[in-house]
Amino acid sequence: MEDLKLCDSEYRFMLLVWEVSSIKSGELVKLSKERLGWKKSTTYTVIKKLSERGFLKNEDAVVTALIPKERCQAVESDYFVERTFGGSLPGFIAAFLGGKTISEKEAEEIKKLIDSHREG
Repeated sequence: MEDLKLCDSEYRFMLLVWEVSSIKSGELVKLSKERLGWKKSTTYTVIKKLSERGFLKNEDAVVTALIPKERCQAVESDYFVERTFGGSLPGFIAAFLGGKTISEKEAEEIKKLIDSHREG
């Protein structure tokens, strides 16, 4: 598994960065204080840490995501299914659905997704 795992606070921070695309670091500090309750020093520490890990680029005081949100979500999903359901996707889907029902449209969308990812 790729080393694209983020702790919860890092993930919430990355959601901000993904939302705004590229942002001046000073504006990101304000946004982080507003939305996450972070201090300036916390924001700059996380920017530095995530830059070192290759998630972000901080160039000329502009912070940009280098890793797409969907890629991180895929890694998180794989990890969750592996850890919680022993890697069983059907086990995950059964637990996720529980006693819920889904619409015909949702069922068709899921079927199309499965068909597009089927081996062979």
